Amino acid sequence: MGKILLKNAEVLGVDSEVKVADIAIDGSIIVQIGEISADWHADKVIDCTNMLAVPGFVNAHTHAAMTLFRSYADDMQLMDWLQNKIWPAEGNLVSEDVYWGTLLSVAEMIKSGTTTFSDMYFHMPEVARAVAESGIRAVLARGMAGVAPNADQALAESEDFFRQYHNSADGRITVMLGPHAPYTCPPEYLKKVVTLAQSLGSEIHIHLAETIGEVDECKKKYGKSPIELMKELGVLDCGVLAAHCVHVSSADIEIMKEANVRVAHNPGSNMKLASGIAPVPEMLAAGLCVSLGTDGAASNNNLDMLEEIRLAAILHKVHALNPLLIPAKTAVSMATSYGAKALGLGAVTGIIAPGFKADIVLFNTHAPHWYPRNDRLSLLAYSANSGDVHTVIVNGKIILDNKRLTTIDEEQIMYEANKRGLRLIKI
Repeated sequence: MGKILLKNAEVLGVDSEVKVADIAIDGSIIVQIGEISADWHADKVIDCTNMLAVPGFVNAHTHAAMTLFRSYADDMQLMDWLQNKIWPAEGNLVSEDVYWGTLLSVAEMIKSGTTTFSDMYFHMPEVARAVAESGIRAVLARGMAGVAPNADQALAESEDFFRQYHNSADGRITVMLGPHAPYTCPPEYLKKVVTLAQSLGSEIHIHLAETIGEVDECKKKYGKSPIELMKELGVLDCGVLAAHCVHVSSADIEIMKEANVRVAHNPGSNMKLASGIAPVPEMLAAGLCVSLGTDGAASNNNLDMLEEIRLAAILHKVHALNPLLIPAKTAVSMATSYGAKALGLGAVTGIIAPGFKADIVLFNTHAPHWYPRNDRLSLLAYSANSGDVHTVIVNGKIILDNKRLTTIDEEQIMYEANKRGLRLIKI
């Protein structure tokens, strides 16, 4: 990594204002913004005229290798989809499948402006391999199901994975523990997860309150909501990234606030699987950190964070009949700075500022849908598309250059993913 100068860019700053400025990158770090010192010389200069520089998007909840199941099982509700289609197909996965499925996901995410993602899945060393090779940033968790025959093995693998990969790949990979959900992880198993998390100093990534059926069953079984149960078991004391949180009460939200639970909101997946509409405005009003995720490509067709931004901004206006609940500014923050905070990376990435990692996306705004230019932030949220992504920089390295992936072979990825995805559902 050398020195890169982004010249004459329209920069989305920490105050959510857009101003024309230069950005100086030295190694992996943003060192100057504005008028760059005359004695600072770049190894590479990128002319950013008609380009909007934004912090790289943070996809806070994925099952990346599930790209292999894209278009296989659509138009189904969550539990029917999982039990009758996805879980049986996942039983056929081998480690190389996960590697290529993850690379397919990573290629798609990079090309649509994502620089960091949080993943929960299986064969996680292969996910880490894909992350290391591609240059993207990731927070990884080995998914665990306490009701599965390999439940104890999953715990052991999670510990090994944390010890081997936490802060690896030049710090681009960090690790959490990933118990799947209360309905697949009984209380005694979750207590084991808590004990392991405390011994490792790890945080927890878990699905919570995704469907009304899950919440009703939890109350019937334990007399508590999933959030209340997690508090009782000590899960929330470990630091939690909670995916979905569609069906949470005001009492649940208060518990989450007290425990600093960070939420990964997945509007596209929640709608496609008929899970419901999360009370995001209420969670934001309570002071919770709410980020955005795409979930697996099998549940949401694509991994485009611009689509999630748009859905987050539009869905809650329609649902609550209040156009100010989630404005464009908030929706973009949910995909950038809030996402970084949700993943425990708020001091590292999520904003464009000196001292932060150079995780930057350049959007080419020289297209009809970017005019007239009344409000760049509004245009980003409501008008931009992934085809506008021109350049992606992660950790100071250009991994997408004029729409071309520089670190991975897109054609080979598509070939391997197609071959393996078709095999998985035909076994």
